[in-house]
Amino acid sequence: MGLHHMLEDRDYPIKDGARVAIVVSNYYHDITFALKDSAKEVLLKHGVYEANIIVKEAPGAFELPYEAQQIAKRQDADVIIAFGLIIKGETPHFDFVGQGTTQGIMDVSLKFDTPVIFGLLTTDNMEQAKDRIAGGTRGDKGRECAYAALHLLCEEK
Repeated sequence: MGLHHMLEDRDYPIKDGARVAIVVSNYYHDITFALKDSAKEVLLKHGVYEANIIVKEAPGAFELPYEAQQIAKRQDADVIIAFGLIIKGETPHFDFVGQGTTQGIMDVSLKFDTPVIFGLLTTDNMEQAKDRIAGGTRGDKGRECAYAALHLLCEEK
């Protein structure tokens, strides 16, 4: 049983008017937008109003922390979900972008006291990325991130 199946069995008594921002990388958009769409579906199913779901696009994974920070500074959302994909190549670029993005996302959460859900896929190839979206063999990371956001939005934890 995947993580999102365990999380689906819970009730999520979220406060009325809960706001969720989704920051999504345009790079590898076929994967990242699938993650966004899955997350949005779960949020709507559990009572987050469509008008309260903000979607902001970033050029790539490395820009996710900046876009999340802009949302957090304006206090536009109670929870932010960041979706991106980095595929390992022949150079250390993968490591630098992955570490910088990870650190940046964590820094935004801590600096602005706004949770930023980590939806960054780091894979060896495109097939591994496809395995982690809806219909893939490794679960749907978009749904899992949405359930993590719902957990943090709950009035009763």
